Amino acid sequence: MANILHPFTPLSGPEIESTAKVIQAAQSENAAIRFKGITLREPAKESMQKYLIDEKSGALSYALPRKALVNYYVKGTNHFFESIVNLDEKSLERNIRVADGLHGPVDDGEVVLVEKIVLEDPAVQEEIKKLQLPAGSVVVCDPWIWGADGVDGAKRQYQCYLYVRDPSNSTEEDGNHYAYPLAISPVVDTVTLTVTKIDFIPTGTDFSTSPTKQFRAVKPNEYIPSENKLRTDLKELQVLQPNGASFTVEGDVIRWQKWEFRLGFNSREGMVLYGVSYDQRPLFYRVSLSDMSIPYADPRGPVHKKQAFDLGDSGAGMMANDLKLGCDCLGSIYYKDGLIADEDGKPMLKKNAVCIHEQDYGIGWKHTNYRTGRAAVVRNRELVLQSIITVSNYEYILAFVFNQAGDFSYEVRATGILSTQPIDEGISVPWGTVVHDGVLAAHHQHIFSLRINPELDGSSSNSLVYEEAHAMPIDPATNPFGNGYVSTETLVENSVGLDLDSRRNRVFKITNPNKHNAINGKAVSYKVVVPPFQPILANPNSVHYKRAEFADHSIYVTKYREDELFSGGQYTNQSQGGHGVRSWAARNDSVVEQDIVLWVQFGLQHIPRAEDFPVMPCELIKVSLKPVNFFERNPAIDVPPSTQDFNKSTNLRTEAVVGLQVKDDGCCSVTEEQKSLPKL
Repeated sequence: MANILHPFTPLSGPEIESTAKVIQAAQSENAAIRFKGITLREPAKESMQKYLIDEKSGALSYALPRKALVNYYVKGTNHFFESIVNLDEKSLERNIRVADGLHGPVDDGEVVLVEKIVLEDPAVQEEIKKLQLPAGSVVVCDPWIWGADGVDGAKRQYQCYLYVRDPSNSTEEDGNHYAYPLAISPVVDTVTLTVTKIDFIPTGTDFSTSPTKQFRAVKPNEYIPSENKLRTDLKELQVLQPNGASFTVEGDVIRWQKWEFRLGFNSREGMVLYGVSYDQRPLFYRVSLSDMSIPYADPRGPVHKKQAFDLGDSGAGMMANDLKLGCDCLGSIYYKDGLIADEDGKPMLKKNAVCIHEQDYGIGWKHTNYRTGRAAVVRNRELVLQSIITVSNYEYILAFVFNQAGDFSYEVRATGILSTQPIDEGISVPWGTVVHDGVLAAHHQHIFSLRINPELDGSSSNSLVYEEAHAMPIDPATNPFGNGYVSTETLVENSVGLDLDSRRNRVFKITNPNKHNAINGKAVSYKVVVPPFQPILANPNSVHYKRAEFADHSIYVTKYREDELFSGGQYTNQSQGGHGVRSWAARNDSVVEQDIVLWVQFGLQHIPRAEDFPVMPCELIKVSLKPVNFFERNPAIDVPPSTQDFNKSTNLRTEAVVGLQVKDDGCCSVTEEQKSLPKL
């Protein structure tokens, strides 16, 4: 069994190539194929659970079939296919044409091709001539997914936005062209690979558009360091681990401080965690970022369609950065590469797609006995798995974070450059912010959806409850002074979308009702700490709302079904809705002591500000999973105390402290002066 890939291991290079050959053979010999994804088809959960039990017991004597899930187009047509390839048998198990109106994602090669088509189109060039740009100016094209508004969605198209590099520095390829947006917006048909029309973006306060007029040069607003005067008073900060890191990586399996899990990677979700356990107690079968939606607020065409689904329309794996030592990740770093398929069905290496490292995150726990002055203090060490994706103008820094107290978080840091459009001088509009001379950044939301399939203490029979705190009524016998309050739990019985309620301190908890805490008898649980977010603001009758099936509630809970992985549906590009978690929850399935899936929504309401330009400072949001009566005491009680000998910190205060003699025996030392202080 040693040479056989684990069922959760991502596809290898030879497997990707073999899959492409099977697909090509299934089409006519001369058919040109554009692949939109070749990724691992995970085994059915029932089969996989048996496999994992046998693997753990040492009774494993078989392998599960390796399969690939494939999406592809036949070039020159709108024929879009979904296939399953059995890699062991090199055979095609399924090859169906996807229903009309459902479209595949973009790919790197196609985006570059669309840029070229737009900039070489005679009609586009004619409009650019009307700008009367300075000699040597360079026009830049950003192809976007076309979006959806319920009109003309049958064809897969690109809506393209044009910009100009700073005319005074046009040879700088990394210049911030978003400071020079144009009103010209060509549309490209992906079957004919031609510009089918040119839309124009309104630049005033209403829906009207104007003929292309002479370009107005404004001062640049650059983000690259070479174009800015940099600070000179910042000293080095180095993260050193002279004895190496405390985690181990064995293939796809990562172990750290009682945590163990398997790390996967694919073109759509990027990082995927399997079999997450703490101290050999299973917690989660599978966890991943399932979807995200970024709906924009400008109601005027063509930008009214702007609503990116960056995972379904593009893919976190496809857009993953090559992370650099000392830049994206600090300290002692272990890098994991990703491997996906390109548009030709060939393996594409995503170098350094994930960085794994430890970080100090302040104090984990502390108590000082005021009578003796003795402090017990433990630092909070964390393990971080980080991947960064670039989606045209935006960056998302995505991270799974583990600590020593059994907490597990998913973090998103949003940064990058605002998607901009032109606006006339001296005006403003209520659906956006002017961030630079002639530059409008429309309001938009970033709504993320985290998929969690729990297996608390090894059981898939889990439930969801929500706990609330309620004031007790004044009663002479039970609450005479009116200060009392109690907590209550409500069992969620059927699949549904739910929301937070801060006035009741509503907290959602995943429970295993068949396992109980030995101290208090309560069901072992993990609570989901969800930051408050504003649900999607688009009207419920709008296509924006219907497409983003996850964006209207903080929590959805559904009963597990195979192939329900993506809360916005399998195919989000130009989607119309009806294929995601809102539809699945409408089945009203029982979710009491069932194999449940939680879909946790969190996000940002981004009302742009001048400080977000030319590049946006990171905005941090995160979801945390914390044990509730899962352990019998603080699980971090056995973390060694923090000492100066261990941490090697430096005291920058060099002057003598008069009358105070300090015994230098570590962070938890007690001064002679403190010992003589009067007791309280």
